[in-house]
Amino acid sequence: MKNTSTLARWRDRLLQQEDLNFLLTNRVPRIALTRFMGWFSKVELPWVRDASIATWRAFTEIDLSDAKQQRFKSLHAMFTRELQSGARQIDMAPDVMASPCDAIVGSCGAVSGTRLFQAKGFPYSLGDLFGDADAAEPWRDGQYVTLRLTSAMYHRFHAPHDCTVEHLTYLSGDTWNVNPIALQRVERLFCRNERAVLRTRLASGHPVALVPVAAILVASIRLHFLDTLLHVRYRGPHQIPCNARYAKGQEMGWFEHGSTIIVFAPKGFALCPGIAEGARIRMGQALMRVG
Repeated sequence: MKNTSTLARWRDRLLQQEDLNFLLTNRVPRIALTRFMGWFSKVELPWVRDASIATWRAFTEIDLSDAKQQRFKSLHAMFTRELQSGARQIDMAPDVMASPCDAIVGSCGAVSGTRLFQAKGFPYSLGDLFGDADAAEPWRDGQYVTLRLTSAMYHRFHAPHDCTVEHLTYLSGDTWNVNPIALQRVERLFCRNERAVLRTRLASGHPVALVPVAAILVASIRLHFLDTLLHVRYRGPHQIPCNARYAKGQEMGWFEHGSTIIVFAPKGFALCPGIAEGARIRMGQALMRVG
């Protein structure tokens, strides 16, 4: 009886912490706070920069030892830092699709028709995420991996294989937090948030989609083949034909802070060993095996 009571207290305490986390990161003016962070993070006044970086380092497990530079002109520069040469090893096996980013693996596995999950018990559809049911058809019954970038991680993302970006769809939206607590409470969260759908084609001819999803405090998504930032004030165009070629491991862009990239491959692909919910992965590690 005593053990049951103790477990109940710990459970209630955990739930209270989750409630507080959810309230602090979601029940706030999310878009206004995101816009403010976009401005504030670029302030280059030395005392603002130093205080901001020191505060962030005190509350996160950020590791800057592999950064190309060790001093930054702003908080934004720290978040969008480049890595030292050789800091990540790219799996160059031709039948391997590499992870585009450093991340914690979230929900992953087979797409059931066009249905998949953001968290257990919280399904969504490919059509809703892509903004077009027909555009999502190449990934029916395919494979997917949700990759969550925390605020402490390296924020740039790279081509998972030799590929050509053929089309970009930008969908404006909200800026809900994308941490596990929010994913277990907000239905269709990825379909509500600001996001970009990058439809690519591998050199093998297989279609692969990368969907960077923004979140609270993520002020913009930078894609190197565009001349403009994608952010909450962006007004179009929303459908952009592309012909941007990338070699495996080549940098494609970055997030301002932390967020999520969902990777979709067609039927016949398989997750590589070790790719499971909760696993930590680095950019360049084997993610899926080409079908």
